[in-house]
Amino acid sequence: MKASVYIAVTLDGYIARENGSLDWLPGAEGEIDISSEPDNTLDYEDFGYNKFMENIDVLVMGRNTYEFVLSSGQWPYENKKVIVLSRTLDRVSSIVPDTVKIRSGSPNEIYLELKSEGAKHLYVDGGKTIQRFLDSGLIDELVITTVPVLIGKGIPLFGVLNEDKKLKLLESKHYSNGFVQNKYLVLD
Repeated sequence: MKASVYIAVTLDGYIARENGSLDWLPGAEGEIDISSEPDNTLDYEDFGYNKFMENIDVLVMGRNTYEFVLSSGQWPYENKKVIVLSRTLDRVSSIVPDTVKIRSGSPNEIYLELKSEGAKHLYVDGGKTIQRFLDSGLIDELVITTVPVLIGKGIPLFGVLNEDKKLKLLESKHYSNGFVQNKYLVLD
C-alpha cells in the first residue's frame, strides 16, 4: 500500500494560519484569478489534484481538517472512503456520505487496518496527521506546492521528527502564477 501527501504550503512552511484560515491561498475563497494567464485557460487551476485523486482509494485526515472541510458547507469527497482520525468525535456530520468513518489509533494501527481492508493508495491530509504518519515511516510520497507568500506564523507542515527523513526529488514544476510544485519520494 502506498501513502501520499498532496498539500500547499507558504514559502515559509505553513499550511494554514494559526486559526486554520487558508486566506493566503489563491482560490481558497472560491475565486481563482486567471487574468494573468494570456489565454485565460484554467490548465493550471488544480495543479494536478484531480489526476492525483483518481489514484486514491482512501483519504485519511485529522479532526481539524475534517472540521475545516465541513465548514465550507459541502463535502468534496462524495465517492471516496474517508477516515477521520479523532479520539473525541463519536459520529460524523449528517452532510457527509456513509463512506466517512471515524477511527482512532496510532498511524501504524490505522495503516495496517486499511491495508487489511484492501486499500491500495492513501491520501494523508492535515498537519498533525501528516506529521504523525511521516514520523512513523508510513509516507511514501510528498507532493508539495509552494505558494509565493510569507505569512510569518501559522500551522507548520513539518514538526519534530524522531529521525531524519531523506527525500529524492522526482519532479519539479513551476506555474505562471509563481507556484512551484515538487514531488518527492521518501527514502527509507
